[in-house]
Amino acid sequence: MDIEMDDITASVMAELEKTQKDFWNIPRKTGVLLNMFIKMMNAKNALEIGTSNGYSGLWLSKALKITGGHLTTIEFYEKRQSIAIENFKKCGVDDIITPLQGSACDVIRSFPEDKKFDFVFIDASKREYVDYFNLIKPHLTPKSMLVADNIISHAEKVQTFVDAVDKDCEFQYDIVEVPGGILVAYRG
Repeated sequence: MDIEMDDITASVMAELEKTQKDFWNIPRKTGVLLNMFIKMMNAKNALEIGTSNGYSGLWLSKALKITGGHLTTIEFYEKRQSIAIENFKKCGVDDIITPLQGSACDVIRSFPEDKKFDFVFIDASKREYVDYFNLIKPHLTPKSMLVADNIISHAEKVQTFVDAVDKDCEFQYDIVEVPGGILVAYRG
């Protein structure tokens, strides 16, 4: 079952789905799962690494509207971030989103020590996944969830990340076989 969306959001999402390959967007099936995870966990503070044109951020933020949460999203490319911000405004979720622009590693390093997240979605530079994991771990709350995209489609590039999660006794994880594959990790 899909989520209910207002007409404007449904229209924006349909347009973004047409440009999935150009903007490296997640498949709709992954978006539905992300939305569901946020609601199931009642997540309040989510981080997205890799905004692109805002497609995945819309799935996250629509759930966060329900939970009373907030999304911080990081994008390296200014042009993509501008497109995402417009999409967030059109869909009425810009009030719960803080878009940050720059290198994700640099942005995460700049977070104050007390900045915490209970949900993280990673979909950016595949070779940096392990760096994101190591940098974001101190900012994760107990009972948080981390989801990373392209685990199957870019297996070689993300192997060091998968190994790091696998060796970390604080996390329970599995790989879900949706298009591209996602790693879903729970910090107990």
